[in-house]
Amino acid sequence: MELNSRQQQILLAIINEYIDTAEPVGSRTIARKYKLGVSPATIRNEMADLEEMGFIEQPHTSAGRIPSERGYRYYVDYLMQKYKLSPEEEDLIRQEYTSKVRDIGLLLQRTGQLLSQLTQCAAVVQSPKIEVGPYRHIQLIEMGVGRALLVLVMENGMIQHRLIDIPATITGGDLATISSVLNAKLSGHTVETIRFTLIKEIYLELTRHRRVLDLVLEVLRSSLVPGAEDKIYLGGLFYILNQPEFHNIEKVKTLLSLLEQESLLASLLAQISKPGVNVRIGGEISCQAIQDCSMVIATYGVGGQPAGSLGVLGPIRMDYAKVISIVDYLTENLSIALERIFKGGGSRI
Repeated sequence: MELNSRQQQILLAIINEYIDTAEPVGSRTIARKYKLGVSPATIRNEMADLEEMGFIEQPHTSAGRIPSERGYRYYVDYLMQKYKLSPEEEDLIRQEYTSKVRDIGLLLQRTGQLLSQLTQCAAVVQSPKIEVGPYRHIQLIEMGVGRALLVLVMENGMIQHRLIDIPATITGGDLATISSVLNAKLSGHTVETIRFTLIKEIYLELTRHRRVLDLVLEVLRSSLVPGAEDKIYLGGLFYILNQPEFHNIEKVKTLLSLLEQESLLASLLAQISKPGVNVRIGGEISCQAIQDCSMVIATYGVGGQPAGSLGVLGPIRMDYAKVISIVDYLTENLSIALERIFKGGGSRI
């Protein structure tokens, strides 16, 4: 249903005021603060029409109006103006992602902390699902007595490396020989396509270096298995407790118990229907027990491919413009940081 210009202005004023105050909004407040050029009586008439159309509602008799879920959806789709992050907010995000973090788990935890801190909502971050693809090149490099660097270059351009302990008697020449055999046997293979017979051939050719082979193959099996089990990082739940909508202790207990279920969080993050930032308002969330909340979700990627999702969970009365901009900016910077890790810095999930 199309709203006329005045109705849009009044709905926008009600939503902005309610986001700021969490109090029902009256016609006199709108007339005084928003200078729409019409009387409180005219505003009341328009508010009555907006209520009849389902864009606002009256929580109790003699109160002002508050936005309905339909009103918030109209606001997000048609009225909301883009929020520009402050220089301080952009600097905080950039500094976090330009730091020398090489641990993916730590990077995701920091992302969750930033999300909750900047949005004042609970943050949910899903670990990346990385399809490592076939091996292109495998190299063992001497790093001093008893240490070697295992470098793996994948067909998709991803580079990963691990420091491993090796017998002190192993020389640089030995590592070059091992690397040559591994490349000849494993190039073009993925973890799943390496068969026992192929492993047996490698051990037969490198009988003298079984200990090193054990270490290398363990790294291939454990650290680089594609499709590893999802991890969900949840943070900032105390921000929910500070919202007036969640002062009901029983409601909070129910919500917190649900948010402890990783499978539920993963399903909530999967509610992405289009590229970019997705907004789920109240009843649009599939889990009925969380329909007093809204979620803002986005997908981050590595190498141009989707890798995982992140989002925030907060009251339906959240500041959508600000939250959407922060989620969008964080998603972009997380993707760049992960690209840097996978293309040259190694990782530990």
